[in-house]
Amino acid sequence: MNKGTVKFYNDAKGFGFIKDTVSSKEYFVHSTGVKESIRENDEVTFDLEEGKKGLNAVNVKLS
Repeated sequence: MNKGTVKFYNDAKGFGFIKDTVSSKEYFVHSTGVKESIRENDEVTFDLEEGKKGLNAVNVKLS
């Protein structure tokens, strides 16, 4: 399980980006991978899953 911060999330469009705390990499997150309501600057935990354009954050939960 990875930890990170929500850098951007648009609830209306259903996607955003999470910045990994350790690696500083940014990962795409889609609303289907979000388990709890998230907002920008929230601290979250997440798993990574291979998507069409690279790794995506899934199972995103507030930490």
